[in-house]
This record gives sequence, C-alpha cells and structure tokens, in this order.
Amino acid sequence: MPKLKTVGNPLSPLPSELPPELRGPDWVQANPHRIERELRAALALPSGGWYVLDSSRSISGQPRRFWVEGRELVAWRAGPELRVAPDACPHMGASLAEGPVRDGRIVCPWHGLELGTEKHGAWCPFEALDDGVLCWVRLEGPATGNPGDPPTPRPITSPRPDTFIDSVMRLEADCEPRDVIANRLDPWHGVYYHPHTFKRLKVIGVEGGRLLVRVVYGMTDRLGIEVDATFHCPDPRTITMTIVGGEGTGSVVETHATPLRAGRSAIIEATLATSDRPGFQKAIRAAGLIRPFIRKSQRKLWVEDAAYAERRYALRTGQVPAAGRALSAPAGEGPAQGH
Repeated sequence: MPKLKTVGNPLSPLPSELPPELRGPDWVQANPHRIERELRAALALPSGGWYVLDSSRSISGQPRRFWVEGRELVAWRAGPELRVAPDACPHMGASLAEGPVRDGRIVCPWHGLELGTEKHGAWCPFEALDDGVLCWVRLEGPATGNPGDPPTPRPITSPRPDTFIDSVMRLEADCEPRDVIANRLDPWHGVYYHPHTFKRLKVIGVEGGRLLVRVVYGMTDRLGIEVDATFHCPDPRTITMTIVGGEGTGSVVETHATPLRAGRSAIIEATLATSDRPGFQKAIRAAGLIRPFIRKSQRKLWVEDAAYAERRYALRTGQVPAAGRALSAPAGEGPAQGH
C-alpha cells in the first residue's frame, strides 16, 4: 500500500479523546439505531412545503414535465421568471408540457387554451422559486404528506458561499427521500464503498444534529486533499455538507431528495465550490469548462449511493428479508444484530 501524502490548508489537531460513540471500528461507530434516531429528527423538521425540481440551467422556455408527491407538474420560463403549474390542461386534460410557450403563457397542444399566472377553474399555478442554482416548487396541504407543515415564503436552506462554481446532478432511484438522507447520515461507508474517491475518513464529532468528519479526497493513489466537513439537515429532504476547515473552506454540497411517486425519488445534488486562493476568480471565469468534471464526479458517487438507498428501501419495505432486525427498529445504543 503506497504512503498517502495530503496537501492543502493546515487543519487543527484532532481531539485528544473522542466521545465513546466514536471509538472502535467503523462498523461499530456506524450504529444503525443512532442513524435511525438522527433520521427521525431530520424527518420532523419543517420544510415550508418546498421541493427541488432540478438545476436553474435545466429549465428554459421549453416546457418540462415533473412529478412531485404524485402530482404531475409542468415547469417553464416566462423570460427569466420560473413558472410551475399542474400539467393537465383544465379543459380536457392534455399534457401542457407537450405544448408551446407564447408570450410567457403555456398553450394547450389540443385546443389552444393559453394559461399563465391566473387561476383557470381548478387549475392554479404553484409558488415557484429559482434561487440561482436550483429551481423549487411549493406544494401545500395533503399533497406534501405533512399538512401541519406551514408554508414559508422561501425554501429553508443552509448558508452558501458568496462566490462559487456550481454544478448540479440529478438522477432517479427506487427509494424514498428518507433512504437518501439515511445514506448521508452514514459517512462511515465512504472509504469502503467509494475507495476511488475517499482515501481516509474519520468521524470526529457528533453534536446538535451535526456530524464532523475529517476526510481525505484522493487526487491520486498517493496524493489527497484533507478537509474537515460537517453534515446536517436544514429540512427533512435535504442534507448539507459544509467544508469548515482546510482547502475550499465554505464550500457546500446540498443533497436534496424529492419524492416523485410511491417508492420513487429524485436525487438532486448541488455542489457550490469556493476557495480563498488568488486564482479562484480565474477559475470562476472558466466555470463552464470545470462544471462537467464536477458533475461527472458527482454522478459517479451517486450511482453507487443510489444503489445503497435502493437497497435500504428494499430491506425496509420487506422486498428483501433483513438479517436480525428491521431497519426501522426502535432506537437503542448497541450495535444491531447481524450488522
């Protein structure tokens, strides 16, 4: 095994003593009961009714169909303004996503009914937001699965850097959002499951719903960048990784999980990379060239992590028998049987 050299900004010394739950081998630290407890806490957070659709760049003046919480939606732009509405035409149910946009209004491909921001019978546009990186829609009431979740004027998000290069990856998987969030609440799997990317990983703190991790991202087999990062959930369908020490401090990776239909979810991950290096402004000017490489790395990891989330969903729903216990067992402190 070649010796690994790390580069980048220096990090603070590791704590002289870790809490008891962070001692021992990784399979013991990755306590499924504690992960499930943290997941339940995340699922209880308010969402304001907001769901991520896709990247800001992916929605144009050409209508596009989306599913969210079993609802069929259409999204388009009227100039720079994002609009989202039910996809079924209120006249006879045609898919509006198959029609054109004329002067900012979507035109039914069957009979020419033009629809914009005004309500038309039961048809009514939804609140929508483009935050410059992601496009969001707000659903209210029973469709959200949490009627007691009061709507908010904007999505509930983590702080973002002031200047950044952003890249957004979207893929779909046979699971529910809770399985995606559970994947991110288990950073211990990183080195074992993604050895091509993570060369070393140590969870060094758990406090207030945040995990603190020291991780080495591999550049080559012998060279890596070491950083400290936190993981936390700002809402029940999002988990954010923030680099808090080392190279790229302030960079964030937002992983959003949007329920599409029963047992099917979209995983939308936004990477916002920043740096205090003098040359970063030049890198921003070359963002169009850099972005495809970031997206390729994102997708490589999430093809694997989507399989993790799908496996977890299959075990949790009984499609595959679990050894020793169910994944939704009551919270406890000992390692799971058969883990």
